[in-house]
Order: sequence, then C-alpha cells, then structure tokens
Amino acid sequence: MLFLQLMAIEKTNTDPFEQQDSDVLVAEDHGCSLVVWNDEVNSFEWVIETLIEVCGHSFEQAEQCSLIIHFHGKYAVKQGSYEDLKPQREAIIERGINATIDVVV
Repeated sequence: MLFLQLMAIEKTNTDPFEQQDSDVLVAEDHGCSLVVWNDEVNSFEWVIETLIEVCGHSFEQAEQCSLIIHFHGKYAVKQGSYEDLKPQREAIIERGINATIDVVV
C-alpha cells in the first residue's frame, strides 16, 4: 500500500516579485504488512492476547483480526516499515503463531 501526501512547493520564477504555488505528490511508502496465518493449534484467546501485547491492538481490534485470520486463513494485522515490523513478527513466532512480513507494492 503506497500512501501519497499532497505538498505545496514554492516555484520561483525569474521575476523576483512573482511566485507561483504548485502541488507535488510525494510518496510515503510504509512498505510492509505483518501477516498472521491461521492454524489449528492456537486458540482465539491466545491470538487475541498476542495481538494486544505484541502489536498494541485494543481487545476489539485483536478479536476482529483473529476472526478474519480464522475465516480467511491470514490477515495483515499491521502495516509499517520492515524494521518496525521485524521484532513484532519475531515475538509472534516465539509465541507459536505463524507470521510473515509481506512487501506492499
């Protein structure tokens, strides 16, 4: 997922008394998604507790994510840079839950 931010950039002309504003799109790439995969081993309660403690989700958000994971087989529970998501992925895996980091194009 690529996020774009609209920024106003000042454009200078040869005439010092005349300036024009123009709009420029600047890409802000969050780059990656932390994907949690469904399995037949871990309970809903354990996945919910993990998402709350590791990803900082609220109970409601973690519960919704766990249902989506269960019914769809996987779900991107968080977006961000690879560096931010890597320790969270490792913490989830240490708890016995399968997680990967996908690059968003």
